[in-house]
Amino acid sequence: RKQISVRGIAGLGDVAEVRKSFNRHLHFTLVKDRNVATPRDYYFALAHTVRDHLVGRWIRTQQHYYERDPKRIYYLSLEFYMGRTLQNTMVNLGLQNACDEAIYQLGLDLEELEEIEEDAGLGNGGLGRLAACFLDSMATLGLAAYGYGIRYEFGIFNQKIVDGWQVEEADDWLRYGNPWEKARPEYMIPVHFYGRVDHTPEGVKWIDTQVVLAMPYDTPVPGYKNNTVNTMRLWSAKAPNDFNLQEFNMGDYIEAVLDRNLAENISRVLYPNDNFFEGKELRLKQEYFVVAATLQDIIRRFKSSKFGCRDPVRTCFETFPDKVAIQLNDTHPALSIPELMRILVDVEKVDWDKAWEITKKTCAYTNHTVLPEALERWPVSMFEKLLPRHLEIIYALNQMHLDHVAALYPGDIDRLRRMSVIEEGDCKRINMAHLCVIGSHAVNGVARIHSDIVKHSVFKDFYELEPEKFQNKTNGITPRRWLLLCNPGLADIIAEKIGEGFITDLSQLKKLLDFIDNETFIRDVAKVKQENKLKFAAYLEGQYKVKINPMSMFDVQVKRIHEYKRQLLNCLHAITLYNRIRCNPSKSFVPRTIMIGGKAAPGYHMAKMIIKLITSIGEVINNDPYVGDKLKVIFLENYRVSLAEKVIPAADLSQQISTAGTEASGTGNMKFMVNGALTIGTMDGANVEMAEEAGEENLFIFGMRVEDVEALDRKGYNAWEYYETLPELRQAIDQISSGFFSPRDPGCFRDVVNMLMYHDRFKVFADYEAYIKCQGQVDQLFMDPREWTRKVIRNIACSGKFSSDRTITEYAREIWGVEPSATAIPPPNLPRN
Repeated sequence: RKQISVRGIAGLGDVAEVRKSFNRHLHFTLVKDRNVATPRDYYFALAHTVRDHLVGRWIRTQQHYYERDPKRIYYLSLEFYMGRTLQNTMVNLGLQNACDEAIYQLGLDLEELEEIEEDAGLGNGGLGRLAACFLDSMATLGLAAYGYGIRYEFGIFNQKIVDGWQVEEADDWLRYGNPWEKARPEYMIPVHFYGRVDHTPEGVKWIDTQVVLAMPYDTPVPGYKNNTVNTMRLWSAKAPNDFNLQEFNMGDYIEAVLDRNLAENISRVLYPNDNFFEGKELRLKQEYFVVAATLQDIIRRFKSSKFGCRDPVRTCFETFPDKVAIQLNDTHPALSIPELMRILVDVEKVDWDKAWEITKKTCAYTNHTVLPEALERWPVSMFEKLLPRHLEIIYALNQMHLDHVAALYPGDIDRLRRMSVIEEGDCKRINMAHLCVIGSHAVNGVARIHSDIVKHSVFKDFYELEPEKFQNKTNGITPRRWLLLCNPGLADIIAEKIGEGFITDLSQLKKLLDFIDNETFIRDVAKVKQENKLKFAAYLEGQYKVKINPMSMFDVQVKRIHEYKRQLLNCLHAITLYNRIRCNPSKSFVPRTIMIGGKAAPGYHMAKMIIKLITSIGEVINNDPYVGDKLKVIFLENYRVSLAEKVIPAADLSQQISTAGTEASGTGNMKFMVNGALTIGTMDGANVEMAEEAGEENLFIFGMRVEDVEALDRKGYNAWEYYETLPELRQAIDQISSGFFSPRDPGCFRDVVNMLMYHDRFKVFADYEAYIKCQGQVDQLFMDPREWTRKVIRNIACSGKFSSDRTITEYAREIWGVEPSATAIPPPNLPRN
């Protein structure tokens, strides 16, 4: 077996040990059940074998934290898009070569077993995947960190394409059990809903509530070869055993037991919206559920820690912000702010002003979007019913905040209206972003351009009030999953040249600049890319029976389907290329395979139409004999973490073409960069910083900048102007409109055309001409493989900034007030000290 150096040393002892453990686990599986082992039995045996290597380190890490009592970091998120765990665990424990060899000796194929694992799809896209990368980096940097979220029974839906349309299927990811989680019923916690508030002389009481139990499930999060194993704790909703039986005392016992489902529905399913707010009561329950359970857990741990307070009155919360940092991943866990106030004031009897000071010092908020439709604005009426005490607290906090603003800006009523947490109107609403800003000591955007928009537009008034509160923390991705795991061939040739230090210090990739003219290295990089392309082409043929030309340019846009991400611009380019080929079939074209993948929110009509348009364009182009191998349009079904790990290493061109000022950061862009694709993109999100790091001339940057978009808004965007003056654009739109791509239903795309022509908020036509021209430059460079590969090397060499290790180091120092540690914990087989 070819041993890949970056996958750990496979000593004979290790291999024998893995085999022995594997056989033992397999034996117990079969003794319990059957005589014949299935591939899934083999997967579980291997998962348990690898898990065994985690347990000792996990226990030791938690013991280490208990004894040292460091400041703990709590990352609260409603989404953790983890993907698969087996290979990541082997990589981070340095076990991959040993397992590969052992499994091979047993006559099995490791990759085949890895394919059996279900993705943990507990997220929609960027925000949930960012949380997963952050957990990996926090463990690798030795931070005492915990991810807290919800254990959804059903994650993001599985996408099927039927007749070119998206069809959703429930993601029953727990069907066969999850070997990576451990239920912890001993830490079960009650969460209260509904009820009423009683103001008594002894203080405020929230009474007559309905109780739901939160059952924790812990998943280990291993750092890279440092023996640190942190915890992701996900809560599952459980009805208490007396649920509804009080009310049903003389009534229907069966009905009462069946009603337990109502309580347990809280953790049933992930809401499948990306960058869109849907104000459903069940979603608000999910948000409070994770917050209430987590805060009780945090406070229990604070009180019982070795150097915690054992004061019988337990009023010493003074040191709370020195021991606890809570990071809010978007506004979804914003209820942490009033909930922490409620616990401190009502339960722990801390003075109101002191409690507010503690809360602000503890909490910090990350903003993820500037799109108005994504901002959470909950009806006050819903709070009144579901969380009456929290509503009172929010009103009181808002009054305090507005009094402060009024004192600084006397008579400025409009400023008070703009800055209030409560929005007046037909339906009074709570603006969760405003709540987060006033309740946090730090507010950050996720790329420099986004943080500037946050300061000067979205939260302009708040920035004027407290400029020191606002920061930037440009997103990053973990190089363990997104280089080592998904692209071992590339990681290997990099390690040959510069050693393995880059795995935990990605800035070392800069050393590759010395090899930009090294013919051997140029050839090796091109060879690895070609192998990845062949492998992905074979995968597509095996899974979806689609044949593609592996010598063509792999032009890839994978992300959630959304108007602002402008998959439609990509479609217009595909149609334009098609028309040029049809017009001049004998001319030589640079062959392309355009791959577009991503899920549409089930209720987002336009996004679903965009998918139908992509599949319809593919249907026509891929079956046109005049086109042949020159152009293919493929829709990648069911895009998810495990598919990203396959397609990204095979991509030549990465499309990052959102309207300037709409994509907060993007992280797919970074994954493509480190994996040796070139980027075509607008000056939006982290693309700006990628161009800065690699040099603008080493990306294909086109289109309006934020200033141009603003100028066009002032002038008034008129799609007709572009339609009238650009013949190729007009031809493409007329074809979509006339039913050229939907002959059986000529009016199929009228909504899409109507949107593009009359109410396109994202100005697709305004960037069309520049985009087509820029794509021509892509073609030119692709015809010169050596120059293309030199640009690729320069991009890889300049991608070091985009490691989540760098991002987390900045959060640690500038927001949480902790220092990352490079020293490994001693492994379980060595004595502690």
